[in-house]
Amino acid sequence: MTSQMTLTKEGEQPENPGQPSSPDGLKAGLKNRHLSMIAIGGVIGAGLFAGSSSGIAAAGPAILVSYALVGLMVVLVMRMLGEMAAANPSSGSFSAYADRALGRWAGFSIGWLYWFFWVVVLAVEATIAAEILEGWLPSVPQWGWALLVMVVLTATNLASVASYGEFEFWFAGIKVVAIGAFVVVGGLAVFGLLPGSDNPGAGLSYLTSEGGFFPMGYGAILTGILMVVFSFMGSEIVTLAAGESADPQRAVSRATNSVIWRVAVFYLGSIFVVLTLLPWNSKEILDDGSYVAALKSIGIPHAGELMNFIILTAVLSCLNSGLYTASRMAFSLGQRGDAPASFAKVNARGVPMAAILSSVAFGFLAVFFNYKWPDTVFEFLLNSSGAVALFVWLVICVTQLRMRGIILRESPERLVVRMWLFPYLTYATIAMISFVIVYMLFDDKGRQQMLLSLLAAGVVLTVGIARDRHRRRTADPAARSAG
Repeated sequence: MTSQMTLTKEGEQPENPGQPSSPDGLKAGLKNRHLSMIAIGGVIGAGLFAGSSSGIAAAGPAILVSYALVGLMVVLVMRMLGEMAAANPSSGSFSAYADRALGRWAGFSIGWLYWFFWVVVLAVEATIAAEILEGWLPSVPQWGWALLVMVVLTATNLASVASYGEFEFWFAGIKVVAIGAFVVVGGLAVFGLLPGSDNPGAGLSYLTSEGGFFPMGYGAILTGILMVVFSFMGSEIVTLAAGESADPQRAVSRATNSVIWRVAVFYLGSIFVVLTLLPWNSKEILDDGSYVAALKSIGIPHAGELMNFIILTAVLSCLNSGLYTASRMAFSLGQRGDAPASFAKVNARGVPMAAILSSVAFGFLAVFFNYKWPDTVFEFLLNSSGAVALFVWLVICVTQLRMRGIILRESPERLVVRMWLFPYLTYATIAMISFVIVYMLFDDKGRQQMLLSLLAAGVVLTVGIARDRHRRRTADPAARSAG
């Protein structure tokens, strides 16, 4: 398949209208409600529930600034990605756009790095799910739960894209309702409007009472950024999924326009509630986790068990979407000749079976590494994929600078989503992401992860450039002989 992407002209109909399919052969089996929930739930990962307490401990109330800055960065990146995806929906999303705008080496490199990130995430999330389930039913060993969870979600993805969409609709729906209810109930308690609440100290004063709003100094904002930035990964999934819907342009436009309130409510809103229900340095936040501690402070019974159920749904949602995302990226790489050709084949149900099975196979291997060598092999995999989110966002920004001109030349009517204040905000976002990458190199906790991630990126990039040069050398003689 050629690396040149063709913008589908408005009004064109796909082949075989009786069996809707996306331009790349995948079945258009995702409904609007599936995509809406994928878009909303994509920004709510298990990291929000499980990792926010460490961020609060590191920065105090100033962690709100960290979340706001990372949230702004994600909003801008999603706007850029939305501009490209609305103009040309693709299962390869930013990898396919980088392929065209920057070169084959770029699409190859960022596509494989992104695939690597998600297959490692599969192992992390399967392990978390197994720990929760083992706590409920200890008669089944942890590895048994991990195996069961992976097998069930693999079967779901193999069945059809509609099955993935339906599972994700309910998984994401539970965590969206849960976090929304938390913000509403917690907000009522903060302002003294919740009947029966037994937390008389709750209020805005907690934001400044324990050492001020910046108890750890202004530099803690940067430390907080490093701790929360990776919990935002996943917001871009909807742009991959949109290619398997009946109206991808509309789906991408809606998802892009709604990302601001999603970040504001789910991240800033929920962390604000935690910080106004309890002092940031309270022992309960570190011992129980921020959300459990907040629920207990207002007298919600069985808060720990309730939060474990919500975290489990968030983990299953992440697993489900991670497998889907990794397989679709592998499918796109196969289409472009950057992965085995079998990855680009779909079965009668419009599912890329080889891409799914290869992705889950590496996920199973990573789970094995996590149980066998957690502090060596698996830690290396975890650290070497940890900063991929930042690399992906940086590539999206640079790609959008080039793709805007391509879209305007070829099909300007497709530019229905536009990046604000182009190109100034694009350059500002590139500077923000670059600053975080450089800062990680000088941070004691982030240095190893960034160095190993740069090592992984360097290896993949070297292979991508070598493949690109080999492809050009073999193509040139053929072109001269044809001429």
